[in-house]
Amino acid sequence: MADRRDLSSWLGGGTGEPDGAGAAAAARGRRLGLPADGPGSPAPLGRRLVALVIDWVACLLISAAFFATAPDAFLLSRGNPTATLAIFVVENIVLVGSLGYTLGHRLLGLRVRRVFPGQSRVDAGWATRAPGFLSALTRTLLLCLVVPAVVWDSDGRGLHDRVAGTAIVRR
Repeated sequence: MADRRDLSSWLGGGTGEPDGAGAAAAARGRRLGLPADGPGSPAPLGRRLVALVIDWVACLLISAAFFATAPDAFLLSRGNPTATLAIFVVENIVLVGSLGYTLGHRLLGLRVRRVFPGQSRVDAGWATRAPGFLSALTRTLLLCLVVPAVVWDSDGRGLHDRVAGTAIVRR
């Protein structure tokens, strides 16, 4: 009779452990050359979501101030939705491309950096530089499509980050 450990069940992550959470957490980011924890480690999902909310609220406020379509509405719903999205796109491309973080990322201690899967050693300068405008443009356009951002790989990166060659890490 076959045992679950013999079959290397996906439920246990193929480790033979009752739950593969320990092995999965330790392996997250390893292929990308990122540490398991501390500065430079992959950012947790909760922080990334809160950073996205902060960025979106900031864009809603700017849109309400400069592109108000319903002056009597609630403050965050006064702005033009297209203008809000355009502000979000410009914010992400400019800030991520030049600095490596958006307002939300900065407030939560995160940054976007280029990663080089499969390379065990990368020049330290590349680890601290902003990803550049082409990567930021690719990442932002896919982020606005939503679906690539909610599909993750085994390293916890969304498909938008994977295509752009970036990862969100702790500062």
